[in-house]
This record gives sequence, C-alpha cells and structure tokens, in this order.
Amino acid sequence: MEQKEKIELINYLTGFISERRKQRFDEVIANRTDHIRIVLENVYQAHNASAVLRSCDCFGIQHVHFIENNNNYKISADVAMGSSNWLSIHRHNKAENNTRETLLDLKKQGYKIVATTPHKNDHTIDTLPVNQKIALVFGTEIDGISKEVYDLADEFVKIPMYGFTESFNISVCAAICMYDLTTRIRREVKDHLLNEVEKTNIYFDWLRNSIKSSEGLIENFRRSKSHSKK
Repeated sequence: MEQKEKIELINYLTGFISERRKQRFDEVIANRTDHIRIVLENVYQAHNASAVLRSCDCFGIQHVHFIENNNNYKISADVAMGSSNWLSIHRHNKAENNTRETLLDLKKQGYKIVATTPHKNDHTIDTLPVNQKIALVFGTEIDGISKEVYDLADEFVKIPMYGFTESFNISVCAAICMYDLTTRIRREVKDHLLNEVEKTNIYFDWLRNSIKSSEGLIENFRRSKSHSKK
C-alpha cells in the first residue's frame, strides 16, 4: 500500500475512534523510537516474554524480535495488558539458523548487536554508548545467550549486582536496561524518534487493529473512492 493511500485511510479511519483515543495515539506516536530494538532468543516462559512486551510499550520502544529456534513465543494476556497490539513484533522461525539470520539482518539495518550477559566485562548498562542504533539481545534465564549471539555480538553489557544471585529475572533485567538506555537516548540522541514514514505505517496499523471491522471499512473507502473517479 502506498503512503498516500495510508494517509487518506488514516484520515478516514480516525472518524471511527473517539477524540480522546485519537489524542492518545498522537501523544504515543510522537514519543516512539526505533533507535533501540529488543531481541529475545528462545524465551519460552510466556509471562516473561509478555512482561518484556509491556515494558517495551511503556518505554516507547516500537520493535521487538522473537528468535524461535527452540521455543515458540506466546503471550500471557494478563501480563502483557494489550501491549502487543501497539508493538511491531517480528517472529523469526523459518531459517536454519534464525539467530544468525536475524542478527545479520539487524546489522545490515545499522544496528549494533549488544548481548546481555553477566559473564563478559565490556560495559555495565550505564556506560554503554547509545549514539549508534542498538539491538539489545536477551537469552534464556537458564542458558543465557547462545554461542551464535556471542560470535556475532558487537558489544556485551551487564547490570551491576551485589548479592549472591547471579542474575535478574529476564523481564526485570530487560526493564532495567530499557529504562537506562531510553532515558539516555532521549537525552543524548537528536534523531531517535520515528520518521514520518514510520509514524504513518505504525499509526495505520494501530487504527486497523483497534477498530472493529476495520478491513470492511477500508474496502468501503476504496469502493467509494473508485466510484467517485468514474
């Protein structure tokens, strides 16, 4: 679908939501960022994956990648609280090595691959540079990140800890990392927000996903427009 048609459809579909919801859409889209993406590798506990989604939405991170080499991503509705409706979720489960394909693709898009692990000493989360776009990778709680992530990572990061336990729960770790990084990105990176094309695409998806019978409305709009040209 061309951008011109999406903009026309956005103007049309906003007539089917309340002014309050439209204002909320406008507020949220204005603060969304694609300067950081979250990548979850083989996370198998639905409540953890869902809690990460909820944090992504709260911190204004639009894109989440699920690498499904061994485990399929599932949503726990009670934990996610509808956050999956507002995020761009990418599922990677069709390649022979989904981790490698996903990370190489993100590199091509200009992302620095940053792997979270307590076993490397590159950076603590508060010292990780944020000037370049970041793909932040989390592994499973038991095994951590895979060898493929180790091999392809550009940098490694950890959260300082001072107790007996070796690591945080993955959803807690993700939330702490997101808070620190998004705070510094918003303060230090000038062009961290979505561009106009990205805003249009996402806004259109939000409207389509939140309006009942939106596909029928879109078809009606197209038929009406087609008839008006005759």
